[in-house]
Amino acid sequence: MHPSHPCGANSPASMLQDARPMRVRPIAWAKGVALMLSLAAAQSFAQTATMPATPGAASGAATTGAPGKEVYDLLIGTYTGGGKSEGIYVYRFDTASGELSRIASAQTVNPSYLVVSRDRNYVYAVNELPGDNGPATQRGGVSAFRFDRATGQLSFLNRVSSDGNDPCYLALSPDGKYLLTANYSVASNPGGSFAVFPLSSDGHVGNSVLTVHHEGGGPVKGRQDNSHVHSTVFSPDGKYLFAQDLGVDKVFAYRYTPDPSASGRGLFGPTEGRYALIKPGSGPRHLIFDAGGRHAYLTTELNASVLVFDYRDGKLTQVQTNSMIAPGFRGKIGGGAIHMSPDGRFLYATNRGDANEIVQFSVDPKNGHLKYVKRYPTLGKTPREFAIDPTGRWLIVGNQESDSAYFFRRDPQTGELASDPKQLSIGSPVDFKFVSPS
Repeated sequence: MHPSHPCGANSPASMLQDARPMRVRPIAWAKGVALMLSLAAAQSFAQTATMPATPGAASGAATTGAPGKEVYDLLIGTYTGGGKSEGIYVYRFDTASGELSRIASAQTVNPSYLVVSRDRNYVYAVNELPGDNGPATQRGGVSAFRFDRATGQLSFLNRVSSDGNDPCYLALSPDGKYLLTANYSVASNPGGSFAVFPLSSDGHVGNSVLTVHHEGGGPVKGRQDNSHVHSTVFSPDGKYLFAQDLGVDKVFAYRYTPDPSASGRGLFGPTEGRYALIKPGSGPRHLIFDAGGRHAYLTTELNASVLVFDYRDGKLTQVQTNSMIAPGFRGKIGGGAIHMSPDGRFLYATNRGDANEIVQFSVDPKNGHLKYVKRYPTLGKTPREFAIDPTGRWLIVGNQESDSAYFFRRDPQTGELASDPKQLSIGSPVDFKFVSPS
């Protein structure tokens, strides 16, 4: 794997773009863990999934079936090189018992990041191409799927060019009219960018109406020779977009102005401050906001840190830096994903390289500052993305280079992860999204 690549995509597989309905089948956890579902239990899952959602439920909201059960669909995006994975997998997951059953999959190449529409009817995936060794002339893609919430089946709709190389992140505009992708771009030409795609009412994604390129670089040779946009995140108020550029050590800020004509003109314009400058050689990667919209948190890949910002009206002001590196650690590092617990009391981030761990922080409710709590081994290599289920009972992390995902039971009160997680064998897992069935 070339060290300059952000995500470690495998070489392109055959670019099949269809969905294969699958029979519900139970999942056997790791050796020594009992089989979690019988066929009868799987049928019970299907019945639970058809119950009406709770009022006001959106993507990630629980559907409550039998007493004590909260059941979700768990979508997993993967890398498909080497034939170890088909693309996107759908599992039904009971957060009360930890029972898991595979119900569907959809073939698409390197769907390393997913996003679900707010009405939960559509799923969008990047097609991360060309990868480390692919031709710079090849563009990545963005694929759209219809999602049947009752059955969990995915049906391919269409695919468009990502208008850049190595797309690795997706975001929906606050009004749901546009889909954005971050094009990391291993190749210096075309270099990093983000692109904007209109969405139709039937879920199809249109061709890009706007592509924004960044100029510059950073001090880390081979990783910061040019722009590498790693994520695009809207502010909680929906007025601004932040683009995290690993290559130039900047978090760019854009004002979002909805365009009724869907032409792309005037959609995004730089704010007065233009960007927040990050310490040279840090490599900003992923950004999240707290529920109140007063604080933001950023992982830096190259020095494995979590930065804390105060946020107000499109401006980020850095107030704290927290290293993810254990004292005395001398191996390779790589800050990655970052997420907050549903109650906002704890924050977690992944550190890859030779560390391969999840680092837990507590959040000060007064000022948003972080305090280190504990670190946990992910029991595999290269933990990219992870997810905390909406009930806060489980944290699921994928080890990309170990073909495994681990389900850690989580204590909602202390935020601590149990030491005996359940293991799911799956080829090159990357991204995880929870969706409430109908």
